[in-house]
Amino acid sequence: MKSFLTRIAKSAYKTDIEKEYKPLLEELLRERIVKEIGEKVQLDSKYRAGIVDLLPSGTAFLELIGAKGRDLLIEFQNLNGAKNGDYVIVKRIFGKPGRPSARVVKVVQPAFVYAVGYIKSTESGLQPFHIKTDLPMELKSSIEELSEHTVFQVDNRTSEITQILGNLNDPKVDEKISLAIFNKQEQFSKEAETEALSWGDSVDASLYPDRTDLRHLPFCTIDPVDAKDFDDAIYWDEKNHTLYVAIADVSSYVTPDCAIDKEARSRGFSIYFPHKSIPMLPRALSENICSLKPNVDRLAYVCKLELDIETLNVKKHSFFEAIIRSRRRYNYDEIDAYLENGIESAKEDDKETLSFIFPLKEITDRLRAERLKRGYDFRSTEVRMTLDDDQNLISTRMESSTPSHGLIEDCMLLANKAAAEHFDYGIFRVHEPPSPERIEKLVDELGKIGIFVDESESDFHSLVLALQKEAREKGVEPYVDQLIIQTQKQAGYSAENIGHFGLGFERYTHFTSPIRRYSDLTLHRLLKAILANDEKKREYILRNIEPLCIKISELEREATRVEWDFMARKYARWANANKDITLHAVVIETSQIPAATTDKDILGMRIFCDKSDLLLFDRIEAKVNTVHLAQAKIFVHVESTKHLFDNDEF
Repeated sequence: MKSFLTRIAKSAYKTDIEKEYKPLLEELLRERIVKEIGEKVQLDSKYRAGIVDLLPSGTAFLELIGAKGRDLLIEFQNLNGAKNGDYVIVKRIFGKPGRPSARVVKVVQPAFVYAVGYIKSTESGLQPFHIKTDLPMELKSSIEELSEHTVFQVDNRTSEITQILGNLNDPKVDEKISLAIFNKQEQFSKEAETEALSWGDSVDASLYPDRTDLRHLPFCTIDPVDAKDFDDAIYWDEKNHTLYVAIADVSSYVTPDCAIDKEARSRGFSIYFPHKSIPMLPRALSENICSLKPNVDRLAYVCKLELDIETLNVKKHSFFEAIIRSRRRYNYDEIDAYLENGIESAKEDDKETLSFIFPLKEITDRLRAERLKRGYDFRSTEVRMTLDDDQNLISTRMESSTPSHGLIEDCMLLANKAAAEHFDYGIFRVHEPPSPERIEKLVDELGKIGIFVDESESDFHSLVLALQKEAREKGVEPYVDQLIIQTQKQAGYSAENIGHFGLGFERYTHFTSPIRRYSDLTLHRLLKAILANDEKKREYILRNIEPLCIKISELEREATRVEWDFMARKYARWANANKDITLHAVVIETSQIPAATTDKDILGMRIFCDKSDLLLFDRIEAKVNTVHLAQAKIFVHVESTKHLFDNDEF
């Protein structure tokens, strides 16, 4: 919705409005809220679009969309039923002294379009409740035929049940719940599947005579052990100091506005669960013809980077369409083992590819050291879950960044930076610096528990390094890193370049993952149009780029929240079945109800504590008190506490 409102606020071609919003556009035209100007449509100057920010007092402010200026005041009597977070159209009120104000004339979309509910037994009988808030739910649909614990999705605009998801006591319903909250679909349309299958399983190189043939180069891919979609392959030409980053050429298969493209644009990103993925593209593309599998010909879009071996600056780079044949599919663990044990430990079949991996590792280590003079190195860990056949959690492990991760990361960063050099207005990956207020709050919070930094550390980079050094000495570095990350604004996509603060880059974009990110697919199309001097395609992409950046930034956050919600549900089921086990955790939040994260056995589980006097980074032992399966929340009784500077061990 935000992308649509941005379009009409700033003026857009009527033909560019997405199909799902055309009925709303026609409604706004009939009500003369939007006017037609030739082939374009635009919000009438008396109106503004935005998001309602409702205060506890009952008054609200409108966060403007597609327009600059101060947020508009909306007094309670002018809300017209609008609630916090709703997307609305307002009419400005003129001639009134004080802050610019407005009244809501139309709620175009509620804050949450879809909700998930479940049937719970109460004194009054079976009743519907919201699964996230556990508050009663008003429905127009009948629940007479639904039994206790039935889970369902609701369209909040109509209060009607849209689908029955299953039973709350069945662990296999969790993925359906997490997807349904954000109305994500696993299945593709028949049209999209048919289009994907039509490309077949193999690439006939004779059909692509204009492509650069790189099949003689020993490319390889390096991915997680369970990966099925291989976006990127690399080759390092040591003699000529040239890095080749070959990316799956998805844009050659997915044309703008085809059935696959429409679905990919609505999904935005692939979603990854521990036991499966929900891909952005049909599997016939993402796991087959687009995927850079070993020993088969594949279409690739290649970034070729010639480095100055002394300074490691990119002397020259180029982008071109190619055909490659990856020699080997590695996982990170395999490459880490080789990097540790040396090429002598390698199998004979691996020596061709590994012969360039070792010298490339030296290059990327140097690149990383140079990058961290301006950027940041946060301790990156991800919890990986293992589920049984019934989708119950049986174990967890922490996946940290390793030498092989670093090697691939810095290769991809070079290609992404090079891609961003080709335009001043387009699709940038941006990250704003934290506000001084947030920095001050962070330093204050850490100071209360004895993590101090020299007050002379005036710039944020030096401050972070000092905080990390203190945290490392006290054994809480990953937790402090998380707090530092939280002080910063979330990275996103923007048509205008504002730089990437976290990486320390003046220009940056996403080029390397078009199988799983729509941003990268769009960038490939833009680069091809720019490099081919195709002004018509370039102009079409750019006139729609700002609302697209807004949309995919929102979709990225949604995809992440789906993954987090699913993990929380698995933790809750595990806790419910293991109430007698002593949990070891570290306090990570002290406001209102203190929260902690488990750091032994089952890792990364968020628990809410019954003690109010806990301090940040206290280590606790606790036992499960109550588990709310519907809300996926775990409440514990704290049995013992060890403060950060206590010497006693549990």
